[in-house]
Amino acid sequence: MKIRYVFPVALAFTSFASAVELHHVIVRKGTDGLNMVPLTISNAGNEGLSCNADFAHWYSAGIATVEPGKSARLELWFDPKTGTFTILNDKRENLPVERLWCGLAGRAYATRVQITLDRTDAAKGERAVSCVMGQDSLVCR
Repeated sequence: MKIRYVFPVALAFTSFASAVELHHVIVRKGTDGLNMVPLTISNAGNEGLSCNADFAHWYSAGIATVEPGKSARLELWFDPKTGTFTILNDKRENLPVERLWCGLAGRAYATRVQITLDRTDAAKGERAVSCVMGQDSLVCR
């Protein structure tokens, strides 16, 4: 029997499920060991903002809408051991933030700008940005 026939037949009888190991994931809850770092996003422009967080490469969620001339305050939490910023969901589970960004409402993804977070924000105990439409794109500083 030739290998070109044996391999496909053997592959057909293998369980694809055994190729993936499923592990129980422990989700961190609450704020023990975390420092609160509030983020204030101000809208200095004349169009509404839609702000979002990417929690994983496949999951993102809206975290704030900010009308012109208004501000939104978000509770971020910082883990000094890992350097990770998190947002708590309604079950108080920690959702590690990969990226925060804002864009103009109705076309947020196309006009998005990333809001950076780093350890200096955690050391200051807060982060504030003001967003306005620049020449070609939204600018948040």
